[in-house]
Amino acid sequence: MALSLLGVHHLAIISTDYAVSKRFYTEVLGLEILAETYRAERESYKLDLALNGRYLVELFSFPSPPPRASRPEAAGLRHLAFAVADVAAAAQHLAGHGVACEPIRVDELTGRRFTFFFDPDGLPLEFYEA
Repeated sequence: MALSLLGVHHLAIISTDYAVSKRFYTEVLGLEILAETYRAERESYKLDLALNGRYLVELFSFPSPPPRASRPEAAGLRHLAFAVADVAAAAQHLAGHGVACEPIRVDELTGRRFTFFFDPDGLPLEFYEA
């Protein structure tokens, strides 16, 4: 019997400064808070975030998490990409919040525009034109 995946349920992100990352993902990127839980036994917050009403990201805090091993070209998950209608407008929005984006490029395979930027912990994120 073949495996029948239904879709991506969520992505988990561990922050080094929970308050800074919470503000970035909610106020800068505009993700909606579904639930926020503090787990005293783990000294950890878990913030459930949604995009357009759909559960998408779990943002965690843990005491002294180790740093990310390397940049996006390391083996493993490379980046998280958000679909946007207008990459230039999305990049301008980030600039208004003091977040720098790489120059906008065109995907040579699809002809669509995209740009990369980083969350407060250096996690590579992308805006990709829908």
